[in-house]
Amino acid sequence: MINKIVILGSTGSIGVTTLNTLYKNKKFKVILLSANKNIKKLLKQCVKFKSKYAIIENKSSYQKYKLIFKKKNIKLFLGFNNLDKILKNKVSICVNSISGIQGLYPTLKIIPLTKTILIANKESIICAWNIILKKLNQNNKKFIPIDSEHFSIWKLIKNENKNSINKIILTASGGPFLNVSRKKLTNIKPKFALNHPNWKMGKKISIDSSNMMNKIFEFIEAKKIFNLKKENLSILIHPSSFVHAIVFFNGNIIKFLAHDTNMNIPISNALGIDKNLIRVWFLKK
Repeated sequence: MINKIVILGSTGSIGVTTLNTLYKNKKFKVILLSANKNIKKLLKQCVKFKSKYAIIENKSSYQKYKLIFKKKNIKLFLGFNNLDKILKNKVSICVNSISGIQGLYPTLKIIPLTKTILIANKESIICAWNIILKKLNQNNKKFIPIDSEHFSIWKLIKNENKNSINKIILTASGGPFLNVSRKKLTNIKPKFALNHPNWKMGKKISIDSSNMMNKIFEFIEAKKIFNLKKENLSILIHPSSFVHAIVFFNGNIIKFLAHDTNMNIPISNALGIDKNLIRVWFLKK
């Protein structure tokens, strides 16, 4: 069986990693890709993965590139309001890696058109999780978070009784300035903030990680997705980023998930490509 897949935000770091994961995998067929500004990269991706459709949101870019895409036998559309026209038949999977709140509209638009949605768009979840959840339930669709921490929590509690959960810990590397003195912080330049010690990420998330704001977003995101009370959720500084989440259960049982700092791992596991790339560890006090 071939799984038809849509990747929204395909030119960003998560989108690129997803495509790299899918490369030469005959079980998946890329149907649609989208981008905001990097249209040349989008075109190359469509050609390489033989995607028949593409979406961009900039009108001037649409006018400029429409014929160029057409010559490559790719139909270029302006705006996510065209999703219904493109996806007349439901696809198996949608990966939404659009950055910022602008990812909310396509999330809500794509849910009825896909069987499973994988989301790495934390702003939409933070701002409108109740709306997303309602849409998921109304359409009986499966949701998997693919940020490494939230995927880890999802994996750890997937087959567990939610009432048995006592506490969940998100880990944080501490970013590039963990051991930098306050005095030296006064002379920090943006290029240093973009240099995350463990992960290769886009500029926005790298800056948010350097000042730990990204971890606050992830805290709120986890609270909403897994319906947790804030007192049952905490953050632990873990500089190597090898352990991504820890869950404490009744009966003094502890589970944690560990893997290398490579987003290919949660993405490929979420897609069901390789379930042996991660390790779930069990401890008992």
